[in-house]
Amino acid sequence: MTEVLVLVDHAAGEVRKTTAEMLAIAGRLGEPSAVWIGEGAQASTELLGRYGAQKIYVVENPDVTSHLVAPQAEVLAQLVEKTSPAAVLISSNPAGKEIAARLSIKTESGLITDAVDVQAGENGPRTTQSVFAGSYSVTASVTKGTPIITVKPNSADPEQVGAAGAVELVEVTVSDTAKGAKITASEPKQSTGRPELTEAAIVVSGGRGTGGDFSPVEAFADSLGAAVGASRAAVDAGWYPHTSQVGQTGKQVSPQLYVACGISGAIQHRAGMQTSKTIVAINKDEEAPIFELVDFGVVGDLFQVLPQATEAVRARKG
Repeated sequence: MTEVLVLVDHAAGEVRKTTAEMLAIAGRLGEPSAVWIGEGAQASTELLGRYGAQKIYVVENPDVTSHLVAPQAEVLAQLVEKTSPAAVLISSNPAGKEIAARLSIKTESGLITDAVDVQAGENGPRTTQSVFAGSYSVTASVTKGTPIITVKPNSADPEQVGAAGAVELVEVTVSDTAKGAKITASEPKQSTGRPELTEAAIVVSGGRGTGGDFSPVEAFADSLGAAVGASRAAVDAGWYPHTSQVGQTGKQVSPQLYVACGISGAIQHRAGMQTSKTIVAINKDEEAPIFELVDFGVVGDLFQVLPQATEAVRARKG
């Protein structure tokens, strides 16, 4: 069975959920092989094997880890040449999409970004993308070279298969060109105790209707174990950090459940969350555009609705 390379998405040695999702997708296409770039692989090989990685390529070369994304693209290009995989799957975040683009050029292969579903097809992987702010779904396949696909979070359910992945240390060479941008310092992002916005299964977002008071939004999110997002109007007003902005110029999310609180539903915001599996909106204005795309809508004041919902969720949890 042909290998499918999955670039492990990890931070501080911790494997992100998107990696388990991509390994599940890889299992549909061929034999999943994980590619770990950086230190700390030893602590995660059992986890990767449990989620289907039959082989784990480990690259610890400091020329790769001490620079930005260009060396990672060269690592993958060398592995593509070595293994001739059926596809390469990369997490659809800013770094991942840059790596994928560079890899596409190096291997002269077709590239598909922001896939929300990947299935095996007659002529290779068949992907589904949501385009034009979620107005259309597009089915596409790569017609040249090795399919390189970036996959959005929450595009598959992780599957534990109990396999033990075989570890292979890989020696790579990095060109001087790829080492043009070096990392001089880094520090971990301050933890909020909530899930990462782009990876969360549930996202609760607040907008102009909060009036700057996100406490009911945060309380409801915490009762659900959800991430907190914000509309552009809210972050531009200084009510919430720009890193939490959901929208065309912010982060794109695709959770199982998205709750929009006091958000009108302008096209800019819809572009960032319209691929969510289930959408709920709370807004005082029954004519708000957000109600055009929701699965469930509540016409009411979020300051009255959310506390009741939070209390009900906590009561259900016992």
